[in-house]
This record gives sequence, structure tokens and C-alpha cells, in this order.
Amino acid sequence: MMFENKKAVIFDMDGVVIDSERFWSIAEREIFTSLGVKITAENCRLTQKMTVTEASNFWFGICPWNKVSIQEAEQMVVNRVIELIKSCDCEIAHVREFIKHLKSRGCKIGLATNSPAYFIPICLERAGIADLFDAVASAEDEKNGKPHPDVYLTAARKLDVKPGECVVIEDSYHGILAGKKAGMTVIGFTNGNPEISFDIADYMLHSYVR
Repeated sequence: MMFENKKAVIFDMDGVVIDSERFWSIAEREIFTSLGVKITAENCRLTQKMTVTEASNFWFGICPWNKVSIQEAEQMVVNRVIELIKSCDCEIAHVREFIKHLKSRGCKIGLATNSPAYFIPICLERAGIADLFDAVASAEDEKNGKPHPDVYLTAARKLDVKPGECVVIEDSYHGILAGKKAGMTVIGFTNGNPEISFDIADYMLHSYVR
């Protein structure tokens, strides 16, 4: 039912195909603390689904620093995340087999993420799944990131399919909202966490085990 009469499946990246969200949290804490920002758990939750540019501007707004520019701080965060990804396993369990199954059914496979464009191939190659994607899109290239639908509409355009022919797999409220605004069917992915539920999602998926 989830994929019936659909021509494409578009995945979010962080938390959906790679387990990298913890790395962003670690990097944010390390970098912004080193710049004098007092990090709180509540504020970290607010930045969790922001683009790295949005998060950097958010922390600068709370506690301006003068050691480096906002853009340099942003790059420091990304560089630290890359270091962490290269040193750890980051593939979500069974995602490769799941995507290959979708492709065997004739589905095109896309990626739509708030992460920077140059960061995408690093993550996908590290997880060993770069060869499975037919198109990728980064919110860095859009006027607005998620929860706006822009990045999903761009991914659909690159895949040469209509929004209504797409299924989105997301793990956050903002991401699910972006997919819904794009006019796509949306699956909320929990990665086995029983405490997570998304009322606005069309379907729920708890793991990639078939």
C-alpha cells in the first residue's frame, strides 16, 4: 500500500539513510562551546532539524562571538561532523537492501536533505549506498529549507516525476511537513524507537527489515 502506483521514493538523509544526527549534536556542542556559547539541551532540540547555516545563525543570535565569522563557524561544524562520520559506521541498518528492493520494483530513488550539498556524497559513500540514488537535492540550494517543500519539489523534478507520484521517507516533523506540502505521500520513519509517532504522516515505518 505504501508504494502502490508510485514511481519514486525520496529519502531524507540524516536519521533515515545514515545515522549522523548524533554527530551534528556533538559537533555543535564542541564548536559553539569553544566559541563561548552556553549550550542548553532545550536550544539543541530547537536546532536539531535546522540547516547548519540556520543553526549557526541561531547560536550567534544567542551569544555573538568574534573569534571567527559565522560562515567559518559553520564550516568548522561541518568539518567536525565529517571527521566523526569517517571514523564510525553510519549506515542505518538494512537500508541498502531496502532501497535495492524498491529499485527492483521500478522505483526511482531520490534524496532530499537540509545538509550542505558537498556533504551528501561523503555520507552516502561512507555508508556504501551512493550508487543507489538517481538524484539528490540539498536545501542549501533552495531559498528555504524544510519545513518548506522546495527541496522535495526539486528532487521530484530531477527524477522527472510528479510530486503526487512520490513517496517521502522522513524522521522529523519538519521533514514530514515539507513532504506533505509538496503534495507527496509521506512515511514517518522511527528506526525502531517505540516512543516516536507522527500523526501527520500517511504511514509509519519502524525499520527497513522486510
